[in-house]
Formats: sequence, structure tokens, C-alpha cells
Amino acid sequence: MGDSVQRRLSAILSADVVGYSRLMEMDEAGTLSRLKTLRREHIDPRITEHGGRIVKLMGDGALVEFGSVVDAVRCAVEIQRAMASAEPELAVDRRVRFRIGINLGDIMIDGDDIYGDGVNVAARLQSLASPGGIAVSATVREHVDGKLAIDFEDLGEHSVKNIERPVRVFTVRPGPLRSNTAKRTEAQGSDGRTDKPSIAVLPFNNMSGDPEQEYFSDGMTEDIITDLSKISGLFVVARNSVFTFKGRPAKVQQVSNELGVKYVLEGSVRKAGSRVRITAQLINGQDGGHIWADRYDRDLTDIFAIQDEITRTIVEQLKVKLLPQEKKLVGQAPTENVEAYTYYLKGRQFLHRHSRSYYLLAKRMFTKAIELDQLYARAYAGIADCDSFLFLHYNMEVPVERILATSAKALDLDGNLAEAHASRGLALSLDNRYEEAVTEFEKAIALDRTLFEGWYFYARACFSKGDFEQAATLFEQAAALKPDDYQSPLLLTGVYRSLGSEYRVTEAAREGVKRAAQEMARHPEDPRPAYLGALGHLALGDIARARELTQHALAIDPDDVLTQYNVGCFHALVGEADAALDLLERLLPQANHETRAWVRNDSDFDRVRSHPRYQNVLKLLE
Repeated sequence: MGDSVQRRLSAILSADVVGYSRLMEMDEAGTLSRLKTLRREHIDPRITEHGGRIVKLMGDGALVEFGSVVDAVRCAVEIQRAMASAEPELAVDRRVRFRIGINLGDIMIDGDDIYGDGVNVAARLQSLASPGGIAVSATVREHVDGKLAIDFEDLGEHSVKNIERPVRVFTVRPGPLRSNTAKRTEAQGSDGRTDKPSIAVLPFNNMSGDPEQEYFSDGMTEDIITDLSKISGLFVVARNSVFTFKGRPAKVQQVSNELGVKYVLEGSVRKAGSRVRITAQLINGQDGGHIWADRYDRDLTDIFAIQDEITRTIVEQLKVKLLPQEKKLVGQAPTENVEAYTYYLKGRQFLHRHSRSYYLLAKRMFTKAIELDQLYARAYAGIADCDSFLFLHYNMEVPVERILATSAKALDLDGNLAEAHASRGLALSLDNRYEEAVTEFEKAIALDRTLFEGWYFYARACFSKGDFEQAATLFEQAAALKPDDYQSPLLLTGVYRSLGSEYRVTEAAREGVKRAAQEMARHPEDPRPAYLGALGHLALGDIARARELTQHALAIDPDDVLTQYNVGCFHALVGEADAALDLLERLLPQANHETRAWVRNDSDFDRVRSHPRYQNVLKLLE
């Protein structure tokens, strides 16, 4: 550098590919070809559109300069949204994902290249971003706050290489993007698609006057979501996201803005004896205008015909073309027996409550459904899930062979049932057949990318076999799909710790303890949110609260193996080796192979592995 060096204030975007070396090792030529395609189709056009200048391209990343920090952040969000839905035909661990860091600072220009702390900080921020995420400096946050429909989460100060002062880091939480000159286009859903109408189906109101009928109105909602999700020309918000609005007074425009959709369907259900009254209305979420509304007074036996009519009317109103195979799928009733259907809906409601007693109730309801209709595929998948959860979460003696047979039966009856593929994948992972399990999980996700269980079960299997990077990606997706799921973010604290990403441990723990507290209030009889919440509080440095929650979990169920396991994690992490080893020696003789795998792989126990007593644990693990 010489007399040609100039200085200016610029926004710098630094991006790199997650797991680039691993991708190149798997398929060097294919990875390079895909990177070129992704840059040409998803990245370079967005950089040009927002006034960016590509300073340099490295094999696994890029350095880009922007004159506007708002444009830099908007561009980054659009890139990450596009990448989230790119390459759907590939297995999750083979897809290209980026980490992006953005800084606003003074740079030095030498010809076409740029240097200086402004560039260095952007690169360090990029390394702190989560896969598929965006990390920005405090200066960026100050300049962008209020100008884009995004939220920021404070990750605190971080000491970074070659920078004297700690850098305050924020992660970007995008909502629906707004352009500078116009409102968001019609079809832009929260996954970045811009060519599809987007819709959220709000939980239908139970107008029966009987809270016990809630399962029926919720079931109607879920099944309409399922039917609409089969249509490739629509973007449909996942069940777990829309159900966060259940019981909340919210205007349609608010729902539209929060969920990033243009259209909202809302309705009500009144079930009385053998009759049912259903109302439905489709609303433009941007201006509140009613597009269509109808009321159905029918016999209960017509319930599937009503669901089909509502789905097809939405398709017609939004001018969506159905593919030939979609026309067949949308009209298919899951069963011809309405009584079996009502038992299935009750079982599904119990299954969503996630505790041992409710899993047993759910299994009883699914079994009743099968007694009435022995060809009911979804009921078989439900039984398989109940047995798997009882085995996993409560160490109950459920033969894995039985779970495998039940999940196989569901697929024999309906090979296109996403939840059945997820159930089968979980059953295979319980039998240590991980490669086969991955195939099933990939099929489940391909059939329904909003299926929480597909991502969550997949993540558990990856952690059990020690694939922490992949487990992190999958748990992140699961946590995003289900806003009230406390397990994914809290399990992520252990995954991130195993990866050595301490700042991400803190981020996941903050979210996890908030969700766990809500779950404890809903289900005080369940020890699981207490012991997982304890590990979250420990990650945040609140040892007193963590200890209090471990004792609370043991008081609820002192003989539960997973309670003992997680309390053992707490003791190991705070340096109480003897207490941790006491619990390991107590639980391992009765633990299943899944729990044993977690003991082997979980870095929470690293502090006790050098203890002389750990030899006893190794013998029990044999």
C-alpha cells in the first residue's frame, strides 16, 4: 500500500460457508458447482440489487462493501432467507449454508481491495454467527434499528482476535422484510419465497360451550393446515407457529405482520351430538378486507367433505394451480370412520402435552381409533410416537421391535405420510440403525418441511451418534418451527458446548429457560422442564436457581432415569464429581442404549472422566 490508499466509512458484509471442508471432502466438484449456481441465482443478484460491491470471493465465502448499512442488513436477511429454502432435494447435511457478519466502520482502500479494523471486525462477527444466521456490531444495530422489520438479540461483549476492545455482538431475528419503496409483495412468506401466496390458518374457536370439545376445533385447524401444506403453490405457516395465537386477542393485520403472510384464515366450530356447524373466512391480512366467508351446517359424518371444501375454496380464491398428484392428495380422507377420527384427535391433543401420563392417554386414544378402523395410518404413527417418547423420556420398558413394527404398519398403509416417516426414523434410531433413520427423516422433511417432529427426532439421532454440527443445525430448525418448544434450545446448550461455541450456549439458554418456565407452569407434574431448565440457568451462571430446579425435578420423580442423568450433568458441570458419579452409577444399570450413548458423548461429563471412579462408569457402559 502506498499513496493510493484512501479511507472511508462503509458497511462491510463478510460471509463464509458452514462446514466447507466437509462438503469439499464429500464432493469437491459438486460443491464448487453448487456454490457457483447459488451465487448466480441467490446471492449476486441480491448484492447488486442493494448496491453492494463484491470486493473479493474466497473459495468458501465473500467480502462485500455497501454504502448503506440498512441495505447491507436487508441484503443479508434476503440471502439467508433464500438459502433456507434452497437445495430442497439434498440431505440437510449436504446443503450449503452461510454465516454472515456485518460491521460499520472505517476502512482503507488500496485499488479494488479494502483493509482495516472495519473489515476485521466484520470477519470476526461472521465467525460468531450461527449457521444460517447473521451477527452484527452494536454500531450496525444502532443505525438499522427501527428501519427494518427485524429484531435484535444482544449476545453481549466478545473479545475477538487482533481487536483491542471487546465487540458487542447482536444477532438478527428477521420478521417480514419491507422494501424502501413499497409494501412487501403478495407472496413473500417467512421462508423468503416470493412466488407463492402465503397463508396462516389461525386456531378455530371452540363454540360448543364445552372446553372438553377443544380437541375437535384444534383438530379441524391442524387438518386444514395439513391439507394446504400439500399444495406446492402455497406457503403455509406451520401449526406450531399459528397456535401461539390460540387464546390471544390479535388483529388480523398483527397476525399477518408477525407471521409474514398476506392471507389469514379464521373460523369457529360448534359440535353438538351428530351435528356440526363450521364457519370460515379468508381475510387479506394487509388491509383487513374479507375475501370469502361461508358457514357449514352438516352432519358430523360430513366433516371431511367440509375440510375439503374449505381447502379447495382457498385454492380457488388465491388462484393457485393444483398439480395432478396434489388433486388426489387434497381430497383424501384419513379415515371413513368419524368416531375413529374423533379418538385420533383426542390422542393428538394429549400427545401435544408431552408428559408421561398424557403419552399413555394419547396411546389409549390412538388404540381406540385403530379398533374402529384398522387401516388408520395416522393412528399407528401416533402409537409409535407415544411408545418412543415413553422409551426415550421416561425409560419405560417398551420393546423397540414393537415400535418398529407399528411405524412400519403406518407406512404400509400410507407411504406419503410425513409423520409416519418421522416415526419410523425415530424407531430406527432407537435401534441404533442411524443410516436407515436418516433416510426416513429426510423423506419426512421432504414431504412436510414444517413437521417439527421430523427435525427434532433427526437432531436427537445426530447427537446420539456424535454428529454435533448436524445436530445443532437440526435443533435450531426445530426450535424455530415450534416457538413453545423448550427442549430444542435447552438441548442445544449441550450441543453448542460440545462444539466449543460458548456464546451460542448463552443464546440458546436464554431462550430455553424462558420456554421451560412456561412449560412448568402448564405442567407442574412433569420433571422434564425443571431439569432441562436447570441446565439452562447453569449455562447463564445462575447456579442457585439451577440447583433449586434440580432438587425440584428430583422431588417430582426421584426414580426417573433422565432426571437422574440431567441432575448428574449439573453436578459434573459445577465440579461436584462424586455427586455426579453417584447418579451415573445409579442410573446406568437401568438405562436404555439411547441414554448410554448420551453419557458417552455428552461433554457435560468431561470434568468427571478423569476421576478414578469413572472406571466404574465405563464398566457399566460396556
